Amino acid sequence: MIAASLPPASTPTARNVSRADKLAQLPSPTSVKAAWQRAAQSPSSSSPLSPRKASQRTPALPNESFVLLQDSVVRKIPSPAPSPSHTKKPSTSKSRQNTLPAHPQTAAPEEVTHPNPSPLSHHLRSTLRLFNLLSSRTEVDHPLCSECTQSLLEMLGKQLEETKKERDGYIAFEKEVRKEKEREREGPSKAEVDSKIEKLKEEERLAIDQLKAAEKERMQLEDELRALELEEKALEEEEAEFWRAHNAHLLKSAEQAAQLASLRAAYAADSATLDKLERTNVYNDAFCIGHDGVFGTINGLRLGRVPGVPVEWAEINAAWGQTLLLLYTIARKLDYTFEGYRLIPMGSFSRIERTTPTDKATYELYGSGDLHLGRLLHNRRFDFAMVAFLDCLKQLIDYVKSQDPHVDFPHQIVKDKIGEASVKLQFSQEEAWTRALRHVLLALKILLKWTTNGSNG
Repeated sequence: MIAASLPPASTPTARNVSRADKLAQLPSPTSVKAAWQRAAQSPSSSSPLSPRKASQRTPALPNESFVLLQDSVVRKIPSPAPSPSHTKKPSTSKSRQNTLPAHPQTAAPEEVTHPNPSPLSHHLRSTLRLFNLLSSRTEVDHPLCSECTQSLLEMLGKQLEETKKERDGYIAFEKEVRKEKEREREGPSKAEVDSKIEKLKEEERLAIDQLKAAEKERMQLEDELRALELEEKALEEEEAEFWRAHNAHLLKSAEQAAQLASLRAAYAADSATLDKLERTNVYNDAFCIGHDGVFGTINGLRLGRVPGVPVEWAEINAAWGQTLLLLYTIARKLDYTFEGYRLIPMGSFSRIERTTPTDKATYELYGSGDLHLGRLLHNRRFDFAMVAFLDCLKQLIDYVKSQDPHVDFPHQIVKDKIGEASVKLQFSQEEAWTRALRHVLLALKILLKWTTNGSNG
C-alpha cells in the first residue's frame, strides 16, 4: 500500500552510484568510514532480502539514520562482539547497519529452527524491508533523521502548494474555455458578424477621415501658433520699447517734479519775503515816534523843554526838522497840497513859507536860547512857524477824516492850540508847550498809520 502511494523512481541512475562513492561523499571521520567498509564487506552483513535489493540499497551511516529502541527491547538483545573500529556505541540508539549485521547469523537459524521468530527480529526485518522499498521508489534513502524528514516535509509541502495553484489555474482556464464555447454557441450568426464587421470598417473609415481632419487642423493650429509666437515676440519688443519710453518719461517727470518743487519752494520763499516786505512799514522805520518820560520823541530826538531837564536847542531843532519832514512825506504820499503854505524840510533849519497873495513870508522852524533883541524877534518867527505847522496838520487831519470818518484823533486843533495846550513858546510855560508838542507827534503817528495801512484807498 505504501509503495503504491509513492511516485515511481524518476532517476534510477542516482541510486546506481557505488557504495564507495557515496561513502566518500559523507562528512564522517576516516576511521568510521573504514570500519563501515569492513562491516559491509563481511558475509554476515547480507540482508535477508533479495540479492538485487541488497545490492541497490545504499547502507546508511550511523550519523544519518537512527532507530530508537526502548530499554526493555535492548535488554533482550545479546551484545555483539566489540569491533576494533568502534570504541563507543550509544546505549539508547543503534545504527540500522550496526545492529542488523549482528542478527543475520542468528536470524537465519531462527527461521530454520524456530517457526515463530522473536518480535524484535521480525520487527527489524519488516522495517528494513519497508525502508528498502521506500528507497527504491524515491530519490531519498530511508530511514531519515528528524531534521531531514522535516526538510523533506517542507519541500513536499511547497510542491503540494504549487501543484494546487497550478491545478486551480487549469480549472479556471477550463471554466473560461467552457464559457467561451458557450458564448460562441449562443453568439450571433455569420451574417450578423459580417454586418458588424462592415459597420466596424465603416467606423474605421470615419475614424481615419476624422484623424486626417484632425491632422490637418493640427497643422493649421501649428501655423497659427507660429504666427502667434511671431506676434508675441513683436509685442514683447514693443512692450520693452514702451517700458523704456515709460522709464525715460518717469525720469523726466521726476526731474520736472524736482524742478517744480524747487520753483515752488523758491516761490514760497519769495512770497514769504514779499509778505514780510509788504508788512514792513518803511515809514515806521524812517520816522519812529515814541516818548521819553514827558517828552515826545521822533527818531530818539526829544521835542520840548521842562524845568530841571536840560534839552539842547540843537536836539529840539533836529526833532522839528524830522517832524516837518514827516508831515511833508505824508502829504506827498496822499497827494495832498496845503492851502496857503509850502513846507521846506531842511533838517535842523527847516522853514515854512506862506503862499497867499496878500501875505508872503518865511518862518524858520527852529529856535535859540540867546536872550538878546534879535533872538527875541527870531523866537517870535519860530512861534509863527509852529502855528503854521499846526495849521497844516489840521488841514491834513480834516482831509483824512473826509476820506475815512472812522479815523479818531484824540486832540482837537483850534488855532494855536492842540488839546488845550498852545504850541507857542513865548508867554507860556514850558510844560504846556512840551505837552502840545507831544500831542502833535501823536496826531502825526495816527496819520502815518492810516496812510501806510492802505485805508486811504
